[in-house]
Amino acid sequence: MDRRRFVGTLAGGLLAAPLANGAQPADRSYRIGFLGLTSASAYAPYLQAFLQGLRELGYEEGRNIVIEYRWADGRDERLAELAAQLVRLNPNVIVSHATGVRAAQQATSTIPIVMGVSADPVAMGLIKSLARPGGNTTGVASQMVDLASKRLELLMEIVPRLKEVAVLSHESSPGARKGLAETDAAARKLGVRVRPFWVGSEPTALESVFAAIVRERPAGVIVQPDPVMGRYSDRIAGLAVKGRLPAMGGLRQFADDGGLISYGGDFLEGWRISARYVDRILKGARPADLPVEQPTKFELVINLRTAKALGLTMPQSLLLRADEVIE
Repeated sequence: MDRRRFVGTLAGGLLAAPLANGAQPADRSYRIGFLGLTSASAYAPYLQAFLQGLRELGYEEGRNIVIEYRWADGRDERLAELAAQLVRLNPNVIVSHATGVRAAQQATSTIPIVMGVSADPVAMGLIKSLARPGGNTTGVASQMVDLASKRLELLMEIVPRLKEVAVLSHESSPGARKGLAETDAAARKLGVRVRPFWVGSEPTALESVFAAIVRERPAGVIVQPDPVMGRYSDRIAGLAVKGRLPAMGGLRQFADDGGLISYGGDFLEGWRISARYVDRILKGARPADLPVEQPTKFELVINLRTAKALGLTMPQSLLLRADEVIE
């Protein structure tokens, strides 16, 4: 069974077979605007997944699509101007996620916008509902925030006597406060105290934030998923190991970069699926008529090398449930 599949809970067959009956993109060139919240290097895996999805549908840069890239480098204050730049180019569709989608919406109400794995877009006010997004925006929604309590439970399997946990969040993350509230609510039921710690977009702040976390001596750290946090996941993972802290992340990248454990949706597949929305829109579909997809399959990844470095013995029951164990 493919554990990395995303299943659209609402879209059904609408997006499942966009090239049915041998259909191919029209012999013309389209312009796509791509607005990234961080940097090209940080987006590399997701961008490649998106481009792979386009290639599978018959689109290739330089042949029948032109992609205009704009990168905010973790500076949210740049998003409005970058979105305006893209709108002035009059692309056929703009692709972004989270606060990038909001910036694009503020810049245009007519150019279609595709969300590439945005957390809780209804709560953010980006769409009206998953089934009927309305307006000029549709795409893929993640359940990052909704998994906050599950991440705490998994961490408690590793540290059974967990009494206090640090929650590390990016201060500008749209879903951070909701995720923190959900973690805190679950922690109260389990008799665990939550200590919130916030970091901005400057990487130099990570060392001082972790120094503060270590001084508090929590039994573990939960790193809330966010593009900026993902950009520095290797540094966060390294600081957690240095501080002898078991750390749980919400993106697979965190475990790949040396974090102890991660649990969340398959973002690579989500970005690949977003290419289907681009295809449908380029073929004339209205974003308001394309239901938003959500992931129903999630990945549990454990880094045994990090467990050994921390002197931890991972529960066999947890290892058996893992989608991947990094040794």
